[in-house]
Amino acid sequence: MLTDVLFLLCAGFFGGVLNSIAGGGSFITFPALLFVGVPPISANATNTFASCSGYMSGAYAFRKELSAHRHELPRYILLSLLGGIGGAWLLLQTPESLFREAIPWLLLFATLLFIFGGQLNRMLKRLALAHRHASLVGNLLLLLFLLAVCIYGGFFNAGLGIIILSYLALAGHSDINAMNGLKLLVSTVVSLIAIALFIFDGVIAWYEGTVVLLGTLAGGYVAAHAARRLPQRQVRLFVIIASVAITGYFFYDTYGA
Repeated sequence: MLTDVLFLLCAGFFGGVLNSIAGGGSFITFPALLFVGVPPISANATNTFASCSGYMSGAYAFRKELSAHRHELPRYILLSLLGGIGGAWLLLQTPESLFREAIPWLLLFATLLFIFGGQLNRMLKRLALAHRHASLVGNLLLLLFLLAVCIYGGFFNAGLGIIILSYLALAGHSDINAMNGLKLLVSTVVSLIAIALFIFDGVIAWYEGTVVLLGTLAGGYVAAHAARRLPQRQVRLFVIIASVAITGYFFYDTYGA
């Protein structure tokens, strides 16, 4: 038991460091919960719970940038609530065995997003500039895209921030600080409403989740003070290697002989 606690605390710590510097902390914390015996759906719900405090504190840090977009916030919050409810409901309706088989594919999707998210965002920014005066249909499609992103976030948290940034680039945003603030606001609302459903259904592993949460808070605090001295390119490379290795492991574990 003590070994599991130390393992989860370390996983949370490194996850918090990664989230503060390069993103991708869920590639560490979600598998860690599985490795200590938390069932897959419960591990996913618990990981959402453990990650939410980081979203909330980050959104608060960008409150000035968010206030400049206050007229857009009700739309973002409403779609985040609807999507978070829909995604969490879908997760709770998914059989444990089916979700277990889906884990490698979800991790692969999140890994590819992490690796190619920068290129995707640049491509979407160029597309947004080329179609600055979007039609009514285009605006409707953007809203549906955001709703789909929030449903994904309620169902599986890993990679959510990268997809939100892609949406914001497509929607024509270019201020990275405002984009990060909106990303964290949407992530917070999606996670909070999903957590409410998870609590009602009783799927959160509170003990393990609290240990990961404490580690995440400690890691985020340390990273906030050390971020300037840590080479982000090397940190990002570490996340990519770790995510590819973990994804490969789950493919082998799920489909291997």
